[in-house]
Amino acid sequence: MSGFHRPDTGEFHRGPRPQVVARPARGNNQHVTDARDDFVRRLTLEQVDRDIFTGRCHAGAPQRAFGGQVAAQSLVAAGLTVEDPDRVVHSLHGYFLRPGDPDLPTVFLVDRIRDGRSFATRRVTGVQRGEAIFSMSASFHIAGDEGIEHQDRMPPVIAPDDIADRRDTVSGSDRALFAEWENFDIRIVPRDQMELSDYLVAQQRVWFRYRHRLPDDPVSHICVLAYMSDMTLLGSAKAAHPDANPQSASLDHAMWFHRPFRMDDWLLYVEDSPSAHGARGFCRGSIFARDGRLIASVTQEGLMRQRTTTFALK
Repeated sequence: MSGFHRPDTGEFHRGPRPQVVARPARGNNQHVTDARDDFVRRLTLEQVDRDIFTGRCHAGAPQRAFGGQVAAQSLVAAGLTVEDPDRVVHSLHGYFLRPGDPDLPTVFLVDRIRDGRSFATRRVTGVQRGEAIFSMSASFHIAGDEGIEHQDRMPPVIAPDDIADRRDTVSGSDRALFAEWENFDIRIVPRDQMELSDYLVAQQRVWFRYRHRLPDDPVSHICVLAYMSDMTLLGSAKAAHPDANPQSASLDHAMWFHRPFRMDDWLLYVEDSPSAHGARGFCRGSIFARDGRLIASVTQEGLMRQRTTTFALK
């Protein structure tokens, strides 16, 4: 996948082909014994034809395919059709249209909308059983453009090492959920240790990182961040309603990539939800590197429908 900055230096990478790539279509996947290899395989697509790719969910997925994985795979598919290595992905906008079946492969159809002098645009549709389950537009910008520079400051927050690793304390029914995300270290900042703004109604802060060393190619880091960004953001809408348990699902998702980063180092997800109404919650996220650089911004709207109990007639 072309068009990314080298995350450790910020310099553009023109080296070997990145490890999150397409491979020719073949038979059944070989058995995977290493969780890290399994996760990389989730983001590796098989190329069926020009601009047509397939990908699969991981073993042990829940009843529906995880939206972050579908978004990350769509981003991989889009980038594989951008042939100019100087094009850097800077934004994506996706819609979750139908629940995905984790037992079926997803076919990704890429439309090359535009290849201009400075920008390239791709549209990706994820399809199962002949129906679209996900639609995404992604834009790639030529590297090296210069302009004005500024960013928000990272808010004060306790260090991730001061928060317990939930993997060591999870038990019962939550164990299966954490097994699905075992490669991620996710630490939610306790509310009583956050400096809250009086002007924001629902706030949440989350430290996260990938637990294992990732390849140096920037493709892996950006696609893993796209995967991760769907994990906790809707939870910020529930922060103002600690006793509520609404039915929730991602409806749409947008990301902007600002600066280089590494996913195997700590990132801070500063989340808030300025509005919930009509069974929909709107959420925003700013993602900072540990050194305070703003590396990405995220917005998402999700279903927040009140659960109802139906009693069967006897």
